[in-house]
Amino acid sequence: MPPGQVAGALEAGADTEDILTRLQAIPGLTVLGEAPSPIQGTRFFRLSFEQPADHRTPGGEHFQLRATLLHRSVSAPMVVYSGGYSLNGRPSQYEPTALLGANQLSLEHRFFGASRPASNDWKLLDIWQAASDYHRIIQAFKSVYAGHWLTTGGSKGGMSAVYHRYYFPNDVDATVAYVAPNTHGLDDGRFVHFLERVGDEACREKLRDFQRDALSRRAELLPFMAETGDTYGVLGVDRSLEFGIVETPFYFWQYGTPSLCEQIPAPGAPATQVFAFLDDITGMASTYGDASLDYFAAYYYQSATELGWNRYPTHHLHGLLRYAREDVPSAYLPFPVEKRFDRDLMLRVEHWVRREGERMLFLYADRDPWSAGAFDVRERNDSLRFTVPNANHLTAQIVRLPEPERTLALTRLSAWMGVTPPAVQARTLAPEATGDFAPVVEDRPRL
Repeated sequence: MPPGQVAGALEAGADTEDILTRLQAIPGLTVLGEAPSPIQGTRFFRLSFEQPADHRTPGGEHFQLRATLLHRSVSAPMVVYSGGYSLNGRPSQYEPTALLGANQLSLEHRFFGASRPASNDWKLLDIWQAASDYHRIIQAFKSVYAGHWLTTGGSKGGMSAVYHRYYFPNDVDATVAYVAPNTHGLDDGRFVHFLERVGDEACREKLRDFQRDALSRRAELLPFMAETGDTYGVLGVDRSLEFGIVETPFYFWQYGTPSLCEQIPAPGAPATQVFAFLDDITGMASTYGDASLDYFAAYYYQSATELGWNRYPTHHLHGLLRYAREDVPSAYLPFPVEKRFDRDLMLRVEHWVRREGERMLFLYADRDPWSAGAFDVRERNDSLRFTVPNANHLTAQIVRLPEPERTLALTRLSAWMGVTPPAVQARTLAPEATGDFAPVVEDRPRL
């Protein structure tokens, strides 16, 4: 039999045994069920994988990490996706999965959703523990999927993929990280610099006027907080309102478009209009309300201990702030943070990416403030970084890159993964055809 036919026969034989049977044989994995998949040629499984609560003491407490699998073929590449938060549990595929015709293993992050140790010991939440979760499940699944492997994610999920590569660089062949920042300390001023230059000056001045006007009209705006559908016991209503006003330009550029500049209420506009714009841009309940803070508590804990925090421009708000310099991650938690912030960790990760990170592709957006914390890469490591024009935190995608960057990115991605699927060729001709992809960021927290 010719070599090509031999390889084809081996691949066909690999898929003759039902994938469910093979999954059930993976130690530590529980198949919770199979659900219909709307994506042609795939099967969708809901899973849980047993993990040590502390990877340094694997014989101690364990918990179940939730996961899902979009299965195409055991001979196809595997994309490991994490949003960095909880898992929605629905069939979806992210850009690398669709471009490569790959399988997709989606992971919930520890301490989010149902993936939480019973002890609820916050000392067990750090980037090394989470990276070790990745490592154990990837090694377990390689007994079934022996092809090329890639990690990916957007925003905090992209950061998580980078941290995994930092600790376990040889687990996978490549990483594609979308809109993933690296923050310097708990008061990173690079984001102030970005917000003072993004867009045009007329729009930035309208936003500053809006902030000054809103802060000077607290008494008029505070009653509307009761209509947002949540309570504000952690931050307090007045502090939540102030934080929302201060952060408005950040969210405006993170998720919006320049066309929204025309909708910024002018000073003296009716209070209903002012609060409606504020709520639309910042999402008061979903950002500062108690239910949201409880849902994202693990993110704020990680920010307070390892990930860091950005500073917001406030020099133009002198005399209008009651809670200056209180917008820090520990303020968003209902309990004290006992662990000291590690000031060197993110710098160590950043230096490793620049000096040693191989086959890593970073996508940023030109209007997204998080781009101020972009990772640097070296071409000699076969790593790339691109900024998507006219894009925000939600729309930075490979297929939206202009030429020749788009072809370069797709060419390197295909080489890293050992395939040149028809989907890649089609997307190079139709960059606007992104309907097959899940959004870059599924949750809409601050990151």
